[in-house]
Amino acid sequence: MKYHRLNKQLFIDNRERFKSMMEPNSLAIFHSNDIYPTSADGTMPFKQATDILWLSGVDQEDSVLVIFPDAKRNEDKELLFLTETNDLIAVWEGEKLTKNEAFEVSGIKTVYWLSEFDTIMKSLMSQTENVYLLTQEHLRRNTPVQTREMRLNAELKIIYPNHNYKRSAPFLNKLRSVKTALEIEVMKIAAEITAAGFKRVLKFLKPDCWEHEIEAEFIHEFVKRRSRGFAYSPIIGSGSNACVLHYLENNKQCISGDLVLIDVGAEYANYACDVTRCFPVNGKFTDRQREVYESVLRVEKASIELLKPGTVLSEYHKRVGDLMTKELINLNLLSQEEVDNQNPSWPAYKKYFMHGTSHYLGLDVHDYGLWDGSPMEAGMVFTCEPGIYIPEEGIGIRIEDDILITSNGYINLTKEIPKEVSEIEAAMKTVD
Repeated sequence: MKYHRLNKQLFIDNRERFKSMMEPNSLAIFHSNDIYPTSADGTMPFKQATDILWLSGVDQEDSVLVIFPDAKRNEDKELLFLTETNDLIAVWEGEKLTKNEAFEVSGIKTVYWLSEFDTIMKSLMSQTENVYLLTQEHLRRNTPVQTREMRLNAELKIIYPNHNYKRSAPFLNKLRSVKTALEIEVMKIAAEITAAGFKRVLKFLKPDCWEHEIEAEFIHEFVKRRSRGFAYSPIIGSGSNACVLHYLENNKQCISGDLVLIDVGAEYANYACDVTRCFPVNGKFTDRQREVYESVLRVEKASIELLKPGTVLSEYHKRVGDLMTKELINLNLLSQEEVDNQNPSWPAYKKYFMHGTSHYLGLDVHDYGLWDGSPMEAGMVFTCEPGIYIPEEGIGIRIEDDILITSNGYINLTKEIPKEVSEIEAAMKTVD
């Protein structure tokens, strides 16, 4: 991995938090992701499953974590199973974690090779009644292929049909929604790397450059700073492309007089940053661009102030909708009559602002969180990303920051990235 090894106390603390929620006489099992094939003998880059990463720090394929607080032997309370390295693997892929290195990463003393998993599990399963399995339950989860966890969950139920199987997801949704101090430090690094990328691009952006050239500037800066790269597929849309919410082609030339919407975030140690900014290609906003931009900025600033302990996400989105409605009326994009006669299930403002304002952020870009009406808590991190999209004018503007909720307010993790009109124009100003 490119990133510096994280403090293993982060993962020790996470496991203790998870254990505190387990029922007595229970064990829990967590798996790495598969390596997915492309075609011929190709594979996609490996991306670790975030749950085993959050609990162990092990960023390696073919890894299994077992947590068993009530095990009869102390050495069986936490166990890691890893692929045993050999000379052939070392030559072709590089060496994998040794048992001692795995301890240094995770703080777990008992490490076995994966070849021993079936035998050891027979002993562990004979000592327990309850088994917590990982079941992906994110609201946006779409799994068209059978995952490693699905396969193993099914196998366990066949081999051990008389155990009580339980879900880890409710615990993880709760625990991972609130970041620890160590997690926040890592997320700050991801934000710093992202800021460096944006500041680089502000100096690079000029008429007739290409969207993919902007993408290249980001990846150069990110990797240079020990990021693996983008936390998600970058969106770099100029002109009317900015009105396509998930525009990914990034293959058009940036024309003087247009705006370019840049939705980009770096990852660091698998933690994500998620930021959007809009810049004038020629370094100067037109009057109309400025007018719309300032409207979005006012909504963003007011929305950030609402992100605090006690706020309920559903009510928050309604209040943001009210803020946006007022701005759209002032921009002559909506009339009061349209608002008065709107469909409550699809308010009038959705014509120009059709997506949500905030989502949880962490190891996943759309991170685990509580969607049951629970209020926001200190330690949660949310994006804040209102936007206005006017295809008929070729204007798409979204402004997004990453907000850490604190006990007495919030901290904007991405405040160093310019977003005031004056800041942007000053940063883009060139000397002849």
